[in-house]
Amino acid sequence: MSALLLLLVLVLVLVLVPVPVGAVAVPQERLLLGALGISERPRTGLRGSRPQRHDVPPALWRMFRRSELERVRAGESEPCAVSEYGVRGNIIRYVQDQGAAVPGSGTACPGCVDRHLFFNLGAMESSEVLSLAQLQVHFPGRADLLRSGPALSAVLYKVVRPTLKGGGGDVGADRRLLLSQSVRPGPRGASVVSDVTALAESWRRPARNHGLLLEVRPLEADPDRSWAAPPVRASLVVVSLHPQQCRSRRRRSAARASPPVSPSNVCKARRLYVDFKDVGWQDWIIAPQGYVANYCHGECPFPLSDSLNSTNHAILQTLVHSLDPDGTPQPCCVPVRFSPISMLYYDNNDNVVLRHYQDMVVDECGCR
Repeated sequence: MSALLLLLVLVLVLVLVPVPVGAVAVPQERLLLGALGISERPRTGLRGSRPQRHDVPPALWRMFRRSELERVRAGESEPCAVSEYGVRGNIIRYVQDQGAAVPGSGTACPGCVDRHLFFNLGAMESSEVLSLAQLQVHFPGRADLLRSGPALSAVLYKVVRPTLKGGGGDVGADRRLLLSQSVRPGPRGASVVSDVTALAESWRRPARNHGLLLEVRPLEADPDRSWAAPPVRASLVVVSLHPQQCRSRRRRSAARASPPVSPSNVCKARRLYVDFKDVGWQDWIIAPQGYVANYCHGECPFPLSDSLNSTNHAILQTLVHSLDPDGTPQPCCVPVRFSPISMLYYDNNDNVVLRHYQDMVVDECGCR
């Protein structure tokens, strides 16, 4: 049984017998989650009955909408490539910073910030190939700033061995310099972006992730005004490739003219809409709310017409079936062309994930 057929069977079971929100996943649901590459149903936390779209980073929304437009246009885009970052991948995660400010860091240095950054990559499966890890540190702007604010020095260290609770350790052997950059936040703020792919790869090994230490210092003082330490928001964009879910795509056939009207019992694609609310997943899937999966059903009668996308073998089998119906079955009505979908959802750490799935929508059926 193909992975797509198994997925459709499991979806039908769950739609017909929905799982109550908050209930323990039934075996069918666990199989369906596994087919989607998700180990367990994410917890709802405090988000309410439906995730809020405004919680999704704008960059992920743009990627999701672009992938939807390409699917609707039946383009030849490669879902296993993330063009925005120029790398291969079918999973994009925005991992939230779980660190905290180092206590007392601004006491001796007004306007200074020492922050421990920590990104949990435990949701990544061992089979995933890490393509990119990009650190994004943002200093929000202020509406009352008519011009750029004071210049800042942002220094980033890799924590080799933590020595302070929630902190980054002492200067020297406990840290390694990764980046030193000056920024000047304007009304719209400012950002520091750094490629930390090699470091993130090391974090996947047990007991190797001690996080980062970010030091922010004012480069210049303004005697006419007091200046408080700036707020800091940090996130990690992680792009990975799941090889089992990113095989070489089947070559899409050229656009066909609409086939002639045929009897309803002849092989063709039938509509199947999967509503995630019926499955009980509306509390962690952000978008889409459902999708048209479709399925193939119908007979492959003799003689087979061109509209049934038949192979030479199927034509021969149909001919033999017409002569010996008891000894030779008819060819099967199966999917011959698919298209992908993309899905935005929250994982168990409340990180927003954009994932591309191949061969999820049956576009065309044929006799094989």
